[in-house]
Amino acid sequence: MSENLENTRNIGIMAHIDAGKTTTTERILYYTGINYKLGEVHDGTATMDWMVQEQERGITITSAATTVYWDYHNNHYRINIIDTPGHVDFTVEVERSLRVLDGAVALFCAVGGVEPQSETVWKQANKYNVPRISYINKMDRTGADFFKVVSQIREKLGSNPIPVQIPIGSEENFLGVVDLIANKAYGWDELSLGREYKEIPIPEETKNLVNEYRTKLIEGTAEESDLLLAKFMNDPDSIDEEEIIACLRKATLENRITPVICGASFKNKGVQLLIDSIIRFLPSPYDMPPVTGINPYTHKEEIRKPDPSQPFTALSFKIATDPFMGRLAFF
Repeated sequence: MSENLENTRNIGIMAHIDAGKTTTTERILYYTGINYKLGEVHDGTATMDWMVQEQERGITITSAATTVYWDYHNNHYRINIIDTPGHVDFTVEVERSLRVLDGAVALFCAVGGVEPQSETVWKQANKYNVPRISYINKMDRTGADFFKVVSQIREKLGSNPIPVQIPIGSEENFLGVVDLIANKAYGWDELSLGREYKEIPIPEETKNLVNEYRTKLIEGTAEESDLLLAKFMNDPDSIDEEEIIACLRKATLENRITPVICGASFKNKGVQLLIDSIIRFLPSPYDMPPVTGINPYTHKEEIRKPDPSQPFTALSFKIATDPFMGRLAFF
């Protein structure tokens, strides 16, 4: 607990089966330097799929956990990732994981959109008041439609999706994304397996769409604060990036919105900005309310705040058996 809890994120990645959840997690491990090569689900080499049955079937059954580190705006962040199952048969594993998460990334396929298991895990996250961001994956697939999925998140899940990125192209013409907060476009270098990315000009054919959605974003942000509303009325351009992020973060933590971003994890596009969004919008332990539980020795109710000076208390969410280490408890 010696690390700064303000710079800690305890997150889960939840999705319908085949939305690309494990592939996205593998990319996060690669770009944060935890893995020196990319693990692939279809090769049976995914780090988070550690059971033989998972590697054979290409699905995640249990919840594995790992820790990565990421530098953002001159700060060093620790991200603890719990990889939850997407298959409907393993819903109890998702439920167990959601109890220990502070925030979540909801993953959607740009073709399949909001699918039945997406609705199931979304309702579970609502049950535990887990703040979440939405990542629309597989923008490179035939039939990919970012705005259709955004509409489905609103209509089928009853949520308030706020795009903070929009894609540049789609299907085989998916080139990158436009960050609406910074008003900048980014493209990824395929030769470096997406490790390198850079700012690129916003394409002419995308500029009207960018202006429309950026205006909506700033208008919505201004409504969050009287001070920002006054700035917006005088000069919309006077609202800076940090003010937009602070308002979006507050609304996300209160579960009033879900910021929406996009990418193509398998094609190594968009993952670094996803990690930035985890840090920008999802809660640290200090943003979470105290937890209440029964002391097993006194049988009395006690409260624990997110504070290293409090007595040690934990919730075990997984027991695993390792051939070398024996039985492992994740808490």
